[in-house]
Amino acid sequence: MMSGVFPVYLAFLVYFIIVLLIGWRASRRTHNQSDYFLGGRRLGSWVSAMSAGASDMSGWLLLGLPGFAYLAGLEAGWLALGLFAGTLLNWKYLAPALRRQSEAAGNAITLPDFFAHRFPAEARPIRLVAAIFILLFYLFYTSSGLVAAGKLFESVLGLDYRVSMCVGTLVILIYTCLGGFLAVSWTDLFQGLLMFFALITTAIIAIHTSGGSLQTIDRIGQSQAGLLEPFMSAAGDPLTCISIASLLAWGLGYFGQPHILARFMAIQSTALIPRARHIAVFWSGSCLLAAIVIGLAGHLLLPMPLKGADSERVFLEILPLLYHPLIAGICLAAILAAIMSTADSQLLVASSALTEDIYRAVIRKPANDATRLRLGRGAVIVISLLAFLLALNPDNRILDLVAYAWSGFGASFGPALIATLFWKRTRGIAVIAGILTGGMTVILWKHIGAGYIAGVNEIIPGFILSGLVILLLGLLDTSQTARNRPV
Repeated sequence: MMSGVFPVYLAFLVYFIIVLLIGWRASRRTHNQSDYFLGGRRLGSWVSAMSAGASDMSGWLLLGLPGFAYLAGLEAGWLALGLFAGTLLNWKYLAPALRRQSEAAGNAITLPDFFAHRFPAEARPIRLVAAIFILLFYLFYTSSGLVAAGKLFESVLGLDYRVSMCVGTLVILIYTCLGGFLAVSWTDLFQGLLMFFALITTAIIAIHTSGGSLQTIDRIGQSQAGLLEPFMSAAGDPLTCISIASLLAWGLGYFGQPHILARFMAIQSTALIPRARHIAVFWSGSCLLAAIVIGLAGHLLLPMPLKGADSERVFLEILPLLYHPLIAGICLAAILAAIMSTADSQLLVASSALTEDIYRAVIRKPANDATRLRLGRGAVIVISLLAFLLALNPDNRILDLVAYAWSGFGASFGPALIATLFWKRTRGIAVIAGILTGGMTVILWKHIGAGYIAGVNEIIPGFILSGLVILLLGLLDTSQTARNRPV
């Protein structure tokens, strides 16, 4: 438990008040389903960029990645490089195409909705299959955020782990239910800036406190054989091509993350995308680099080494050594911001899958805007409770939960979306088969297949097989009817 705990409580209280006020303000501008799930397509470049980044990085950026860098050294740089490349390519190619084509496809407000409008003959099964995988993987993704919140409050404030999760879940629920997408996006802007401040300043001060010289780098290298060798493990063993490829493959996940893709659909116009891309790429690259620096600095600043899952506490352990309790409290609030900025986005997308896709595909009961808005808010509550139950085990590792969900989304939706946006021979049946193949491959590989090729990230076979299925079905169908029409 951190000493000088009152300033930490104060920082957390101010943070909670700010995000709740943003949620209340956004609720005044949320009148229908399009507003609730996509903000009426009126996000500016700053809000779109920061919201995409903050909802992407989550608590693992301040807990999981520094912990991985602490254990693995510059091996973590391959993961960061993959994520950076994925961010750049996603904003460069998918963002403008998806913004333009989602509006042309019946003003689609969700990813399954977009697929359904592009392939109306298979609309119902596409909605069902896509929504099922969205709900499945978001349960794991959202639970990772609740685990991170529980560990944060337990470590810093001395609260019980389960009580901590209750507090974090309640605050997320309130502002997400109130203001929907606008509340989530506006809070993400605030939370993204807070995360940037905490990571950059902590990395700079950590370097300065450690000596800020070449001798400092030597001391890190001396603490463990391979920490500063990008082609070696921390134990000093050479990294295999499979290990490096598996870390770089995290970048493939960007092409299928519904909560990130929603920001592309919501930006006001394609003309704003280049500026948003520059903001997002700079923010992402800076934060990833700072997180790795913090993890490495832990070897010099912490009096006792951290083992195993405790390595994810390296950022928490460093803060009281560098800052006054009030500033440390602000940095801790940044961790909470990272957690909440992702969890709220995930809840919203999962809610849209229930109300927009499963409800419309299965129940097919007509509903006005007010009813659908109530259904959306009710779905947020239900999904939160399920994720809460999944997160009750405090031994869950944040990075493991995130990796599973990230790979699942990337393999399920990445190839299907790329083909739909850019290949005219894509068919609805191919999209369904691709989503099923990618999602099931990740699930089976995680629990069965990894033993056959050790160390292979499950997104690699999932993404490749999904893409091959879509390609083969497209090539085999020689009919000229119902052509996919990228615009």
